[in-house]
Amino acid sequence: TGVISSLQRQLEIQESQLRRMKSEKEMLHKELRERENQLQAMSTKFFSLREEQKHEETMVTIEKENHSLRQVVAEQESQLAEQNKLISALQGTVSQLQAELLTSRYHIHKQQRAQEAIQSQAETLQHKELQTRVALECITSRFERFRSKIIQATFSTAGSKPPQAEVMDEEVLEAMQKIINERMEFHQMLKQKGIK
Repeated sequence: TGVISSLQRQLEIQESQLRRMKSEKEMLHKELRERENQLQAMSTKFFSLREEQKHEETMVTIEKENHSLRQVVAEQESQLAEQNKLISALQGTVSQLQAELLTSRYHIHKQQRAQEAIQSQAETLQHKELQTRVALECITSRFERFRSKIIQATFSTAGSKPPQAEVMDEEVLEAMQKIINERMEFHQMLKQKGIK
């Protein structure tokens, strides 16, 4: 947005300069026409005086004025050519700024679309994370209930001492292994005695 604002300001400045140069060009055209009219009038006057055979001094004065007017016209034409060159350069700069402005707008629009896509992905991931958390809490709760039942079943058998503190998983496994070993020993003893 900052780049676009800067480019727009530059574009407005260049367009303002272009308008001013065009206005100056029109003024120079007008002055040039006026000078040409004056030159034409002086030429007419000169020829009229020559035809009427006025004094040579008057003709010399008119010739000097004509020469001066020709110089002014030449200067005006030179200034006009410079103004035309400057106007062409400004028009090129304005076109370049307009192209840069369009390019910047395209990139910003592209970035906005990418940002929207990322935002959509983030929302989807947040939803999946929430579902995963819910599922994890459910599994954790079921696991704790299952573990509690295993502990209860393990330490409620005859000859087992109930735990006095929090039971570690290793302790539960050892107690279960002990019960299994005792059952196997008891089973072997019954088989040896012939009892089914």
